[in-house]
Amino acid sequence: MPPQSGVEAARRGRERESGGGSGGGGGGGSCCFEGVLSCPREAMAKVSVLNVSVLENPSPFHSPFQFEISFECSEALADDLEWKIIYVGSAESEEFDQILDSVLVGPVPAGRHMFVFQADAPNASLIPETDAVGVTVVLITCTYHGQEFIRVGYYVNNEYTNPDLRENPPLKPDFSQLQRNILASNPRVTRFHINWDSTADKLEDIENQDPVLNMGLPLSCPSTKGLDLPDCAPSIIPENSMDCI
Repeated sequence: MPPQSGVEAARRGRERESGGGSGGGGGGGSCCFEGVLSCPREAMAKVSVLNVSVLENPSPFHSPFQFEISFECSEALADDLEWKIIYVGSAESEEFDQILDSVLVGPVPAGRHMFVFQADAPNASLIPETDAVGVTVVLITCTYHGQEFIRVGYYVNNEYTNPDLRENPPLKPDFSQLQRNILASNPRVTRFHINWDSTADKLEDIENQDPVLNMGLPLSCPSTKGLDLPDCAPSIIPENSMDCI
């Protein structure tokens, strides 16, 4: 799989889904503070995602994804928030995207909240063999009244840990030998304006905002910590969104 293919798939698939664009090194292990995303609250939004921590990273391919999510509600929400974890399986078609899990949270009172969102690894049999090894994308999305208002995207690098397998990879991917490394320090965040009080209005893209918390490398820059990522990978977020690094 070309290094950029998973990112292209994420952009293409999410643009069709939302009518707009989509949406460092790995690390984390058992520490919930590695790869933390911190962004200022967007104006007029009733829900602000404060932190996303990648847990148990890196991990074997078949291990569950785990994210610790902290968010704040400026006022009580009468209905549920729907959170999803989506794995981009291939650049060839969004039919290879897998919704790993979906959870309803609510009704949600005003204040700060935290939960650990865990999802099983993707079904390896649904991933094209040519896309099994290399860089792809995992997305966390949240919707209210069917309207997506935030998307957090991470690059994911799947590689063999055995030097011999790296040098001479098997023709048929051996998923049991693959390690998944989420680039936890480099999340990309896309926010959308939605109508919090009605389902009638369509989703609107957020107005232009400058990047904030300029820490670490943007996804368009060469990566660090030995991960074989593209030297200039396209971003998975549209230009009219806020990204937080």
